[in-house]
Amino acid sequence: MKDYIALHVYLEDRIAQLGKEIPLPMGGFARLHKKAMDDGALSRMVKELMALAISIVVGCEGCIAYHTHDAVQAGANREELLETIAVGVMMGGGPGSIYAAHALDALEQFLPVSNGQDDGS
Repeated sequence: MKDYIALHVYLEDRIAQLGKEIPLPMGGFARLHKKAMDDGALSRMVKELMALAISIVVGCEGCIAYHTHDAVQAGANREELLETIAVGVMMGGGPGSIYAAHALDALEQFLPVSNGQDDGS
């Protein structure tokens, strides 16, 4: 099983390095990311959940790590993350189900289950 917490930390470091070495493209992407994820008609949490579902469909493990982490930071609970994974499976079919398993690993690493299941609140 991949360590998604370590992957997130690793990618943060490498992306920061890219920001130093190619500041204009990475700075542009950082601004795009911030503006796209800011609260608006949709909350940041909803946008992170959308990004997680897309990450499953396109098969991007780094994206799964990032958007699971950021969805949890934005307040997503286990039920919301699991429903998002289900949407990713529905949109991605068979290959999506493989990356859904990766997303479940990431969910359980960033939001560990304590005393059974999350109550969804």
